[in-house]
Amino acid sequence: YSIGHQQKVSKLATAIAQEMKLTQEKIKGTKIASLVHDIGKVNLPTEIISKPDKLIEVEFNLVKNYPRVGYDILRKVDFPWPIAEIVFQHQEKIDGSGYPRGLKGNEICIEAKILGVANVVEAMTSYKSYRPALSIDEALTEISKNKNILFDPEVVDTCLKLFKEKGFKFES
Repeated sequence: YSIGHQQKVSKLATAIAQEMKLTQEKIKGTKIASLVHDIGKVNLPTEIISKPDKLIEVEFNLVKNYPRVGYDILRKVDFPWPIAEIVFQHQEKIDGSGYPRGLKGNEICIEAKILGVANVVEAMTSYKSYRPALSIDEALTEISKNKNILFDPEVVDTCLKLFKEKGFKFES
């Protein structure tokens, strides 16, 4: 689990939301949700979070519940944005293969679609105990391959534009 992950994800997600010309309210909601999106991992055993091998099914089933745990924590907070719902949805994929609810397409709010892409790009470019970090180009190729399958096409195109045309970079 990498240091600075939330901040990097939030920076990218906020930049995507701004570039997509979302309302100021949606941009703020995206930023805040990005900063707290992994709060549901507080219940996960450290052995699972830092496991150097592929997770077995029972472990992955525990992991798949963390967005729901995050939702349960955050729904009690009176935010002016739908933070709990964005966090609940950030691991959903547009083809319905995500978790925890298997939402599809427009069942997923735009803020969660943005957070999902930003989260994946940052995670792929960070070292994990079970694999080396990918380069930013490799990560962008990966999200491009999954455009219209796992990820919203407008969000992917905007993310690519930020890195390739607008000079966006993660701070190291």
